[in-house]
Parts: sequence; structure tokens; C-alpha cells
Amino acid sequence: MANNEISVASLQRLPVYLNYLKALGGDDGFISSGAIARALNMGEVLVRKDLAFTSAQGRTRVGYKRSELVAALEEYLGCNDIKNAAIIGAGELGKALLAYGGFKNYGIELVAAFDNDGEKIGGKISDKPVLDIAGLEEGVKKLNIKLAVICVPAAYAQNTADRLVGCGVKKILNFAPVLLQTPEGFTVRNIDVAANLAVLCTMV
Repeated sequence: MANNEISVASLQRLPVYLNYLKALGGDDGFISSGAIARALNMGEVLVRKDLAFTSAQGRTRVGYKRSELVAALEEYLGCNDIKNAAIIGAGELGKALLAYGGFKNYGIELVAAFDNDGEKIGGKISDKPVLDIAGLEEGVKKLNIKLAVICVPAAYAQNTADRLVGCGVKKILNFAPVLLQTPEGFTVRNIDVAANLAVLCTMV
């Protein structure tokens, strides 16, 4: 089943299932959708529908073979297909993301950061080179970057996105507090931390 047939909400839950299964450790065995649902405080029907998007085949009364379910989730999420990514903006948030090792779990390899700070350019952060943002187009091509994470101030985010679009980077994660506009065929995920915290404050 194609990824575009799955809802965003379901797609966002698949990594949660994968992380839970990997954290179980121990001997390989079977696990039911009900057991996953109870552990993650979700509905069993919801979990079963989400897992149906993958190639995993459950067995009556015993559930899924854990190793097969992990493999099916990794396949669906493209974890085995290595994709090069770059951080645009090596400020505090950019530094934190460069230090985070979890990207590799999903087949994402952070290969570089781009910044305009002369004191950072030419150096390394968490063993990743910091390159001059002026050479973004050349760097994206040379490093075969397919994904980009925008961590620049809001005033520079749209221009940064436009340059990435011009480079052919079709998948962008945006942490700047502004909604970015991109042409058809390009995907932007906007992550507004402050807005999400505000939403949490309103929840009982």
C-alpha cells in the first residue's frame, strides 16, 4: 500500500510502535495488537488498522512475530534506505539536532550543517562539518542531500526554503515559527514548539 494512502496521524504513530517494539528486547516472540495498544494507551482497533498499512501478517490468537513486525515497520518507514540530510542553521537548536543520534534509526544520515557564522564555518559540531550557507546549492548537490531541517530565524526561513526548493530538496522539516510556501511536489512539515506547548496548556 502506498504511503500516500495513509493518514498523517497513522503515519506518525508507526514510529511509536517501532520504538516500543525495539525497546522490548529479550527473546523474539509474538505480540498482539491488543498488547501494543495497552502498552501505549491506544485503542486496539486503531493499532490494528495502522499496522495493516505495513506488510506485517498477524496470526490468529498469537498476533505478530515481533521481528517480522519490526522489519515490516522499518520497510514501510524507509529505515533501510539511507537518506542524507542537512541542518540549516547551526544555532542552539541546530546543535542539539546534530548531536541527536536517533535519526539513524530511520535511515536518515545527518551529513552537514549550513550557517553564516564565520566562527562556525569550517569547523565541526558533533563531528558534522559546518559549511557556508552561501554555498548551499553546491553543498546540497555534492553531498546528495535529500532532506533538510530549517533552524534559522523566521525572517530567513522562506528564503532558505526557496533556495532548498531550487536545489531540488523536496522534503523539509521547518522549526522556524512561520508557515513556509513551497511548490507542488515539495513537502514541508512545520514544527512550532511554542504553539504545541500552548495547546498542551489548554488540555485537561
